[in-house]
Amino acid sequence: MFLNSPFQSLSPIADDAEIIFVADLFKSDYVGGAELTTDALIKSSPYKVAVLKSKDVNMQLLEQHAKKFWVFGNFASMDASLIPSIAANLKYSILEYDYKYCKYRSPEKHAEAEGHPCDCHDQNNGKLVSAFYHGATSLFWMSKAQQDRYHSLFPFLVEKQNIVLSSVFDEKTLSQLTAPKIMIAPSGWIVLGSYSWVKGAAAAKDWCETNKKKYEVVWNVPYEEMLGKLAFAEGFVYLPAGADTCPRMVIEAKLSGCKLILNDNVQHAKESWFDTDDIASIFEYLKGRPKVFWDTIKSIKEKKHTISGYTTTYNCVAQKYPFEECISSMLDFCDEVVVVDGGSSDGTLEKLVELGLRNDPESKGSVLVEDIRHTIKLDKQHLSFQIGKLKVKRINRDWEHPRFAVFDGQQKAEARKLCKMDFCWQMDSDEIVHEDHYTAVRELVETFPKGVDLVALPVVEYWGGYDKVRMDVNPWKWRLSRNLPHITHGIPAALRKTDKDGNLYASEGTDGCDMIDATSFEPIQFLGFYTKEVHAARMAALNGDGNARGAYENWFNGVISALPGVFHYSWFDLPRKIRTYKGYWGRHWKSLFDKTVEDIASNNMMFDKPWVNVTDEDMNTLAATLKTKTGGWVWHQKWNGQSVPHIRTNKSPPKIMNNFHKDNK
Repeated sequence: MFLNSPFQSLSPIADDAEIIFVADLFKSDYVGGAELTTDALIKSSPYKVAVLKSKDVNMQLLEQHAKKFWVFGNFASMDASLIPSIAANLKYSILEYDYKYCKYRSPEKHAEAEGHPCDCHDQNNGKLVSAFYHGATSLFWMSKAQQDRYHSLFPFLVEKQNIVLSSVFDEKTLSQLTAPKIMIAPSGWIVLGSYSWVKGAAAAKDWCETNKKKYEVVWNVPYEEMLGKLAFAEGFVYLPAGADTCPRMVIEAKLSGCKLILNDNVQHAKESWFDTDDIASIFEYLKGRPKVFWDTIKSIKEKKHTISGYTTTYNCVAQKYPFEECISSMLDFCDEVVVVDGGSSDGTLEKLVELGLRNDPESKGSVLVEDIRHTIKLDKQHLSFQIGKLKVKRINRDWEHPRFAVFDGQQKAEARKLCKMDFCWQMDSDEIVHEDHYTAVRELVETFPKGVDLVALPVVEYWGGYDKVRMDVNPWKWRLSRNLPHITHGIPAALRKTDKDGNLYASEGTDGCDMIDATSFEPIQFLGFYTKEVHAARMAALNGDGNARGAYENWFNGVISALPGVFHYSWFDLPRKIRTYKGYWGRHWKSLFDKTVEDIASNNMMFDKPWVNVTDEDMNTLAATLKTKTGGWVWHQKWNGQSVPHIRTNKSPPKIMNNFHKDNK
């Protein structure tokens, strides 16, 4: 992902430009077929366009204008080392005029020059160019034959948005070509006198001489003069020595009424729009090409990606989880929210129905809602319903199963499978998205880094209230991902184990909910904001370095202002959390890690006595002490009274939690 550039000066690209065209040359430099097509597209643009010579592309400009849409035409003069950064970060299209995977830009020229068929597609240049094209949002080709040749060499390009555009003409040129001609009998033939080997000038002259045709070699004359010559010529001879994708002069000659002598290297010659005597239909086809181009760009540029939020629930009412606030916060920025419930019996499902109705009042009192309530009461194994954007599915689990802890990841995986949108936002039912971050999440999916499937985002981990934020745990979590079928939740391959009964469990190092590949179980690679340098500062702060703590706090406050994340309430209510430990976590670790922990004083990380002897008063006293004396603790060992450093945030708490705190006093 590009960093914000410190350079804000002198850019050849206007700040208000929306589209940037990159090319080796433009019409003002050279009047060639590619340059005229590019010029016609620019003239017809509904957006403000900037032009940039390919030799002038640099990393500073790429960073400064990364949010604009780029169109790359001929780019032989561009620094090829920039291509990986462009492909990874920019939203762009390619206008392919020839065969840039070949170092000669013509496979036939390659064979002629080196005495063997072109193998550039297997060489570094071909691979780099194909990667550049694969990173594009759309590929515009000059002819179907050109497109097919690329697809045969690089089959992965088939999956891209491919459009056969053909050469493009501006309205003035089309009008000139189709205007009524002065009634003078045409005479003589035209030959293009290009010095380029591929253009076949010698073969065209030979044809004229063999067939005793009077001809004129036209080269390096003003464009208007060349069109005038075609208007009064009998015919045009064009016999290129190699594949010419959509030679513009052939089209101009046909629209001018010339007879044509062509060979099979004129790649558009047999396309239905051109291979006809109906000049009016050719005119209409060409007239519509700019719209085809800009409609495609508009659909890409203005597309808004969609988001599925998903979470899981199980007896959240009894556990005093802020699950309603969690789901409500997602409903405010997601296009759908999926909840998989594990078979709640404490009113959680009924609360989900009420939540759906609050967010979609039109469903209130419908037959559907009454059916849902009735089905909940029947306590059937499977229940699915949707109210507005809220989709709920109940999947009962045997929570007394010896390996019940594995079900947590499996429930998340089931929820993810129900997501239908472009991106997925995962949350636990005690996490909240701040109202200030709703728009930021939407903006993030529109600028999601290319080549990345998963990003980690910040987590504000409260400790005992709003005045302390933990720094003894990682400040990030896997959060936003592309909705791809290979991404799921579970135990990574290296940590997967099976007990004697064939049940899955884990080695320590996972909570069973990692983001993994559905087939290989390997962890999904992700992009994060947390660097080695920041980690070093956090560790120094935890070891008592006050300057490091201040630096880390400033960094963290900057992160949660710049990036959307979540506010985690797991350790906000310390008495509730300690009670959860008493009734649940020992069983959980036994289930997940096959780790038997006998209930004796030495194994109780919170109290110097067995859990069976711990009272409510004990837990309340410990909670009050922890809230006052320390800023966090990971219960892998007993707390010895030390004060773990914490930080504070400048960010106010999510407003959605105000009522939750009132209701749970």
